Amino acid sequence: MYQTFVKTTFMKKIKIIITVLLLTNFSFGQAGFQKGNLFGLHLVTVNLKPNATIDQFKTFFTDKVIPEYEKTWVGLKGYLVRSVRGEYKNSFAIVWLFESEAARDRYFNADGTMNELEKAANEKVKPIEEELKKYGAYTIQYKDDWVVQ
Repeated sequence: MYQTFVKTTFMKKIKIIITVLLLTNFSFGQAGFQKGNLFGLHLVTVNLKPNATIDQFKTFFTDKVIPEYEKTWVGLKGYLVRSVRGEYKNSFAIVWLFESEAARDRYFNADGTMNELEKAANEKVKPIEEELKKYGAYTIQYKDDWVVQ
């Protein structure tokens, strides 16, 4: 029974990774992922305000929030993705793509905590995050960082 659980859990993770790889690969066009790119997958739960729609939230997130993050974090590219089938059907995730692990690590201490650069970047995006709240709030479930081999 334990082996079945481990195998099922492993397969679910593999499905998520493959889906993200394919989606991100297409969004980069022919170049695709480059060796050494780092991407982080963050599952998103959206809690809409009354009278707000998911389309309003998505549009604001993709048109305003992601570009602000890309401006603030050097070497970062972001994508809001939606699952279209499987266990996470109709769920959202954010894929954050850094040029390299070193580009990501620039914002964190060796123990994984935020350094001053990361804290300053988070302060810079607070206004756009506050503006997003007119549509609702979201929570993140972090799902590891991956480096393209």
